[in-house]
Amino acid sequence: MSDQSTSEPVDILLVEDNPGDVRLIREAFESAGFETTFHTKTDGDAALEFLRERATVESGLDLDFMLLDLNLPGTSGFDVLEAIKDDSLLASLPVLVLTSSEATEDIVKSYELRANAYLTKPTDPDEFAEISRAVESFWVDEATLPSLPS
Repeated sequence: MSDQSTSEPVDILLVEDNPGDVRLIREAFESAGFETTFHTKTDGDAALEFLRERATVESGLDLDFMLLDLNLPGTSGFDVLEAIKDDSLLASLPVLVLTSSEATEDIVKSYELRANAYLTKPTDPDEFAEISRAVESFWVDEATLPSLPS
């Protein structure tokens, strides 16, 4: 991102309940060759609690983006998107939906709730690396996002 030095790790909240997918996503980002700090939560309630604990009026939210699965136990990914959209301290956080659903209604609803991208989980583990490189290329190297308050 524009304010981030290439030597700083990318700080990602990963909200995913499948341990196999967590492992694949982490390995894919590591293989893409950039340093990443993952904060992993396995349900929507834990993710929202984590976000609310980290967000402050003074410093904003010190995450680069969130990778969010829609199909979570308890509070769904859609509910997480709704809560983020409605919270002024969280609303500027880029949220990339990363889910197995290819349903048109899920895609539409995600964007209506202000998801910044909708990515379908690949079935081939090697394709996870392609997604991580695409995410890095756009969200880390190219996108200009609001900076944290100083």
